Amino acid sequence: MANRQDIDIREVSKLSGLPASTLRYYEEKGLIKSIGRRGITRVFPASVLQQLPLISLARYAGFSLDEIGTMFIHGDRPDIDRERLLHKAGELDKAIGRLQAMRDGLRHVANCPEENQLECPKFQNLIKKAMRLQHREERKGKPRARITNRH
Repeated sequence: MANRQDIDIREVSKLSGLPASTLRYYEEKGLIKSIGRRGITRVFPASVLQQLPLISLARYAGFSLDEIGTMFIHGDRPDIDRERLLHKAGELDKAIGRLQAMRDGLRHVANCPEENQLECPKFQNLIKKAMRLQHREERKGKPRARITNRH
């Protein structure tokens, strides 16, 4: 593989585990770049197999495709902004804290000694805190989760 300079989209798909449609979409978004065609088949540099795991990691960490695209402005060599990584890590810390608090609150309500959980002081505090956080996020312009009541 090291001697080969380019690989077609089918082989990239096979080696990466990503469907060809995803690879084409990544190319459209500027995350990867083909180096030409072999007939009607896109051909990529072998280095794309190093880029795709980085893209997957960044997506898993919560970066948008547009944000990831800015990490590859120097061709196939990543240009990773360390401050952006630290900012994202801070966002993840906050999300983890919120999720842990919600988990703990749900466990408490599930095991609450009160016959009616609405009478539980800890549950009342959880409701109030959730309401404050939701209002704060709405004021910041973040979309809120919609709760639907489907029958």
